[in-house]
Amino acid sequence: MGFLDKFKKRFKQEEQAEEVTEKYKEGMKKTRGVFSGKINDLLARYRKVDEDFFEELEEVLISADVGVTTVMDLIDELEMEVKRQNIKDTSEMKEVISEKLVEIYYGEDDEEMEGLHLQENGMTVILVVGVNGVGKTTSIGKLAHQLKAQGKKIVLAAGDTFRAGAIEQLEEWGKRADVEVIKQSAGSDPAAVIYDGIRAAKSREADVLICDTAGRLQNKVNLMNELEKIKRVIEREVPGAPHEVLLVLDATTGQNALTQAKTFSQATNVTGIVLTKLDGTAKGGIVLAIRKELNIPVKYVGLGEQVGDLQEFEASAFVYGLFADMLEEEQSEEV
Repeated sequence: MGFLDKFKKRFKQEEQAEEVTEKYKEGMKKTRGVFSGKINDLLARYRKVDEDFFEELEEVLISADVGVTTVMDLIDELEMEVKRQNIKDTSEMKEVISEKLVEIYYGEDDEEMEGLHLQENGMTVILVVGVNGVGKTTSIGKLAHQLKAQGKKIVLAAGDTFRAGAIEQLEEWGKRADVEVIKQSAGSDPAAVIYDGIRAAKSREADVLICDTAGRLQNKVNLMNELEKIKRVIEREVPGAPHEVLLVLDATTGQNALTQAKTFSQATNVTGIVLTKLDGTAKGGIVLAIRKELNIPVKYVGLGEQVGDLQEFEASAFVYGLFADMLEEEQSEEV
């Protein structure tokens, strides 16, 4: 059974698998164009799996921002697998590389780990963090829209009181998603806004409260102190919350996104990543670097501008998006 068949088998309905694979295939054209193009070129130039082949493969993976540490581990795994299966011909490497990328993402974890931890009883509080310009407010709006469509009652708290236009932008998304936005005037204490949001969400018996936060203050220390203050308010008012701390990162920034993830995870316990603009970058390998180096799962990826293009992350579908043309070509050759 090939990689594509194994992936599709994980879905209860084949139509669901087709829909997910098509979204990733379409949304990852830029990354695939660079990534699988270089891999294909490599496989065409080398007929034999040898040390030179692995050296060039290493360079290709690093250029896609997979991350040096992750690449070294992956190359070690691939070399072991080549010996185990006694692979000589490079044409056999497509499936092996695909499967190892998925394995290296999940590690020892359960493959169902990406979903949001929504509370079965009581309100779920989601804290959303990230620097300005990464698509944080847009991601909150799209997430609210999707949760509302699932029948959840949603309240948004406009905790980014420092950026000009941030409150209005969140209000606009609130109108689109038909959810209530709790706000104060620009420049207000963000922790006070979050407090109001919690009180309002409780009184309205909301299922989910999503809290926006500032992306920049006078300096990094101020920003992190503000986040810690907000978190303390949430913990005091809703024991056990926040249930999710989602860090929004821009995939087009590559390794800089990894640096931001390190900074934010030091200030607050980040439980998941929302990786925006994956459709607009050739640096999609950053997904693997974040997972491997920081042990933080990617929970959502942005594969386009539409509301439905904020897609729950699925590592197998991501790898399929990287290699779609190669894998489908291989499958058609087998038929």
